[in-house]
Amino acid sequence: MEEYIGLDVSMKETSVSIRQAGERIWRGKCASDPRVIAELIRKRAPTVKRVVFETGPLSIWFYHSLRTEGLPAICIDARHAKAALDMAANKTDANDADGLAQLAEVGFFREVRVKGFDSMLTRTLVAARTRLVRITTELSNQIRGVMKTFGLLVPAGKGSTFEKNVRSLLADQDGLASIVLPMLEAWRGIRIRAAELGRQLVRDARQSQACRILMSIPGIGAITATAFTTAIERPDNFKKSRSVGAWIGLTTRRYQSGEVDYDGHISRRGDRHLRGLLYEAAAVILTRSSTDSTLRTWGLKLRERIGFKRAAVALARKLAVIMHTMLKTGELFNPNAGAAA
Repeated sequence: MEEYIGLDVSMKETSVSIRQAGERIWRGKCASDPRVIAELIRKRAPTVKRVVFETGPLSIWFYHSLRTEGLPAICIDARHAKAALDMAANKTDANDADGLAQLAEVGFFREVRVKGFDSMLTRTLVAARTRLVRITTELSNQIRGVMKTFGLLVPAGKGSTFEKNVRSLLADQDGLASIVLPMLEAWRGIRIRAAELGRQLVRDARQSQACRILMSIPGIGAITATAFTTAIERPDNFKKSRSVGAWIGLTTRRYQSGEVDYDGHISRRGDRHLRGLLYEAAAVILTRSSTDSTLRTWGLKLRERIGFKRAAVALARKLAVIMHTMLKTGELFNPNAGAAA
């Protein structure tokens, strides 16, 4: 008979629960290593049909490693699993593994598409560059704040201009300079590293046909194009382009109960960073784009009716739909095409 397995994965240990014919036949723990877990499964459940675990920090590694071992690994949405796992009287790792095994047996779960290692490597590059840029901004703001306390106002300026202004103000401030200059050196070093990662990202984007297609849209640069392509991976992962907007969390949530029925704010589900990038691209199209297009005209008319922020969100959702369609067809952006999406 076939077995069904639930894995409650943590950093050090993984709780394992094995069910067969509606009953638990084994439960225990092992190291959080896919090879160790695969060996345990082959020993305890040689005819396993499903191995279910939740999304988490180790889910990508576990999924691909268990699949390589020939096991039917399935990653499910942790939010959906939570409702079922909360029915247990006590919250323990063992009970969570039991609950996941029961979900595997009855088939009551929603499988999550797990990204490949190549996509995750590129996404890591985007995230690392973004993080370094934020750190430089925080350090520059900290330097400005510290110097302002002593009456030294750093003039507006970025990059080398900012560094030059700070050093000139500290020329005769030996005591303060011993504190601020190490921060300035750290700021300079991180800025250089962020620029290196940025150049690497642009090189990779120019070598990618999908990114070049998306960058034909005004307001879409290398970072947004790379983040979108690595999030989508393959266009056929979505049957309809309209589903992409909802997947990123740019569609409104609906509440309906009895006579009450209204739409709320956007769901904010999915990739937060990509959602922010699309919003920034939409803002560029509405404010700074010099290319006239039916998409921009639609957005400007919407801004007059409902305001800038809501129009930018709607335009970001439409951008996601258009970008997915472009990846499916392989066509460049047509500024004269209809804006219906």
